[in-house]
Amino acid sequence: MRLSPLEDLTPSQTALRDLITERRGGIHGPFQVLLRSPGLGVAAEALGTYCMGESALTPRVRELALLITAQRFGAQHSWVAHLGKATDAGIPAAALERLARGDEPSFPDDEDDLVYRFAASVLDEHFVADDIFAAGLARFGESGLVDLIGLLGNVALLAMLLNAFQVELPPGARSPW
Repeated sequence: MRLSPLEDLTPSQTALRDLITERRGGIHGPFQVLLRSPGLGVAAEALGTYCMGESALTPRVRELALLITAQRFGAQHSWVAHLGKATDAGIPAAALERLARGDEPSFPDDEDDLVYRFAASVLDEHFVADDIFAAGLARFGESGLVDLIGLLGNVALLAMLLNAFQVELPPGARSPW
C-alpha cells in the first residue's frame, strides 16, 4: 500500500476502527485507507453496510453488481473478496470468468443479464437507454433501481480507493486479470 501503517490513532480513527472491526471482522481492503479520513470512513462504511446488506436488492443482484463494477474499475481486491460470494449466490462461474476477461458474460438468467446491461450502461456510458431503464424499473421497482445505482457508486468509490492507494491483495490471493 502506498501509505504507511497507522501507529497512533486519533479518537475518531479508533472509533472507526472499532466499528469496522465489529461489523466486518477487521480492517481490510479500502478500510485501511478510510481510517485516514474518519468522517468519510464512517459514511462509506454505513453506505456499504446498507448497499450490501439492507437494500431492496437480493444478495445475488448485489454481488453481481459489485463484480461488474470491480471488473470495470480493475479493482482486483474487490473481485477476489466477492467472487466466492457471487458463485455461492448462484451466479454461474463460467459467466463470471468471461466477465473477468472483459468478454460478454452471456448470463443465462434473465435477471443477471438485466443487471449486467443496466450496470454496464451506467458504468461505461454514464446513461441508461430507455428500454434497459424500463426493464430495470419493471424488475426492481423505483427503490431497487435507486439502490442499484447507490451500490454501483459505493463500489466505484471503494475501487478508486483500492487502486489509487494500491491496496495489496490478501496473502495468497492472485490477481484475477
